[in-house]
Amino acid sequence: MKVVIAGGQIIGRYMVAELSHKYDVTVVDTDRKNCEEIVTKYSANAIHGDPKDIRNLKAAGIESADYLVAVADFDSDNLAIALMGRGFNVPNIFVRMNDPEYQTAFELAGATNIASSVSMMVNKFILDIERPEIRRVASFGDGKAEISIIELPKDSIHTGKSIATIGKDIRFPEDCIIAGIYDPENEVLTVPRGHQKIEANNSLFLVGSSASVERAYQFFSQKR
Repeated sequence: MKVVIAGGQIIGRYMVAELSHKYDVTVVDTDRKNCEEIVTKYSANAIHGDPKDIRNLKAAGIESADYLVAVADFDSDNLAIALMGRGFNVPNIFVRMNDPEYQTAFELAGATNIASSVSMMVNKFILDIERPEIRRVASFGDGKAEISIIELPKDSIHTGKSIATIGKDIRFPEDCIIAGIYDPENEVLTVPRGHQKIEANNSLFLVGSSASVERAYQFFSQKR
């Protein structure tokens, strides 16, 4: 699988570090030193030049790319890059968005995945202030889906219950699932099955909408 990353600063470099050992990754960035470091440190290619320049994107292999990731600093740059990706029929175009006003423009430009750095940050800060008990790991679609972690209170009425029992309880939100259980005492993370029980101080990995995670937190917070 071929991935072209337009922009090699913090986000771009992090993606290179995560993907280059599995996939064919090429970065296009204006910083020559940064490109040299990417080539030296990771199993990735780097093109020194403006990622908005179609010649540089061609040199990076956009014509055969499976993914184009536009993570330049400015929305206007990422919009131009997305449009070129659409012109080359790249099937997956991921863009970084700073200003939500660009949402529609990115969609029209053919972006298949839009990450709003500002809204994700703001939503996380608000959640951390209003609900410090819920730790958001990742959020998608402005809260339509998220992965969060909560700690089961010691005095919860649900301590000792099995996953199957909890799932049958009509008070537990249907659109939320318990995807993982972390036992801090034994330092073990498990993907739960129906028979597994949750114990006090277990950390529960919840997957669902922002609203359903909130309801699940209220469910587990019920005291004896």
